[in-house]
Amino acid sequence: MITPRTASKTAAATAAAAAAAGRGRAGASIHVGTSGWLYPAWRGRFYPTGLPHRRELEYLSRRMGSAEINGSFYSLQRPERYQSWRAQTPDDFVFAVKGSRFITHMKRLRDVVTPLANFLASGVLALGPKLGPVLWQLPPNLAFEPDRLAEFFAILPRDTRAAAELAQQHDQRVGDWAWTTTEANRPLRHALEVRHPSYRSPEFVELLRSHGIALVVADTAGIWPLLDDVTADFVYVRLHGAEELYASGYTAQALSTWAQRIRAWHTGEAPRSEHTAGTHTAPSRPEGRDVYVYFDNDAKVKAPGDAIALARQLGVDRDPGAVGG
Repeated sequence: MITPRTASKTAAATAAAAAAAGRGRAGASIHVGTSGWLYPAWRGRFYPTGLPHRRELEYLSRRMGSAEINGSFYSLQRPERYQSWRAQTPDDFVFAVKGSRFITHMKRLRDVVTPLANFLASGVLALGPKLGPVLWQLPPNLAFEPDRLAEFFAILPRDTRAAAELAQQHDQRVGDWAWTTTEANRPLRHALEVRHPSYRSPEFVELLRSHGIALVVADTAGIWPLLDDVTADFVYVRLHGAEELYASGYTAQALSTWAQRIRAWHTGEAPRSEHTAGTHTAPSRPEGRDVYVYFDNDAKVKAPGDAIALARQLGVDRDPGAVGG
């Protein structure tokens, strides 16, 4: 049985200043971006008319500091794709990678050592220092089962060396193009997004804390639970739409409210609200917490503008002309 292993510089002065504005007392950072970047509706509205499709990630990465890779949720990618994404983005850019739906939605977290090995071997580690958290999104019909979650958490690698070792257990679905090495051993973080009301439970919150898994703070226009318990040394936020799922944007006041919460998490606090499910509040973290924020309200081209506006409020926006590769 697999057991867990516990475990950039910027390219221009403007990028360095933005990064410094987003760091906490001991280097904690704020990363703001979008869930994916390949959206035809963005062309001619966010992406300039005539911009080649192959340069869309390059363009986006000069406007914001992070993005979620969503294609990894739908199918196994290949190492050359991860290598290309890494090469197209600035040195300080960070990717979150969405875990395979085969693991979360089809296998429903059961008997997933080999599928997890396949996912890791598909090239995730080729992102190198640009690899951020792995996002695991559960389906709405998967209720809280402590034993099921604990078994899954126990096989998740907690550093890139453990991930490379697990990746070597891939099967023929990956084949001889598998990527099973890491250029350096780095921590590997995991975040869990839940969509069933049974997760509004102190037991669930404490289970996440015991395994160091971040609970995704997901704003879904009231459709699925919004929980904001701090359960790890970082916070992961997904903003799917204020009033209409995947479509509506966020007003300046709404972004200001989110910015206030993000600053509190970033400085190491864990404020309680009506969305806090746990009985116990996470202790303050003097060194601060990294915060990752992604806008998924892409259907009406709201995500990129909202991401840039929030980054500006937080002081981590970019000057696209000053960011090098």
